[in-house]
Amino acid sequence: MDLSAHASSLPNLRDLTALTPHLARRLVYRSAAPTPASPAALLALRIVAVFDLRSETELARALVVVPPPAGVTRLHVPVFADEDYTPEAVALRYAAYASTDTVAGFVRAYRAILRAGGPAFAHVLRHVAAPAGPTPCLVHCTAGKDRTGVLCAVVLALCGVDDETIAREYALTEEGLRDERARMAARLREVPALHGDAEAAERMLSSKPESMLATLKVLREEYGSVEDYVVNVCGLSRDEIAGIRRNLGADTQAPASSAL
Repeated sequence: MDLSAHASSLPNLRDLTALTPHLARRLVYRSAAPTPASPAALLALRIVAVFDLRSETELARALVVVPPPAGVTRLHVPVFADEDYTPEAVALRYAAYASTDTVAGFVRAYRAILRAGGPAFAHVLRHVAAPAGPTPCLVHCTAGKDRTGVLCAVVLALCGVDDETIAREYALTEEGLRDERARMAARLREVPALHGDAEAAERMLSSKPESMLATLKVLREEYGSVEDYVVNVCGLSRDEIAGIRRNLGADTQAPASSAL
């Protein structure tokens, strides 16, 4: 399905399962924050639920939160209640990595998202696990890169998708934010900690596969497996995890939980 017609109203938009043809399509979409033109796109994609992972601080800075059209429910499920986690805020918090080991910086940021994100992620995961089958949904944060990227990696891993494919899916954000990149980079250069360093700003906007591969490794080291993370941090049951796999059409021979 060609989503390019909706890219201007839903930046960084894609179907989560675009790289995994064995999984169900048109059920889970991801994007950056919807623009004022997004209602038409939501209706065209038959999206019924929009999960907003942004904090109260980010919503206040956005000034206008685009209301969904009739028939679409917006659910505010913040990963961080009040903490700013826009790309600019991440750059400020992890500026020490911008000119050296950017992967380590993102892993540190994503570790914090994993720790805090369980309750927020649970809302999305339970929607996908619905016994009657999920309705199409959209999940987003500000750029649709970091919090959204971590959650989407968890969903794909639960469905047995290999780490390399998950990392490639994450890296699609490089293209997804292409039209927004110049504006975002200009804002990042204004972050005092980056001292106007254009190359550092570009690195902080990156979504390199290595960052997600390292994050998945850390997730398993700290939580045992992706499935254990979803049970122990997000609070889902094993039956609900089975529901996610069933609804997304994952192979019935799912990997053992120790490998997830």
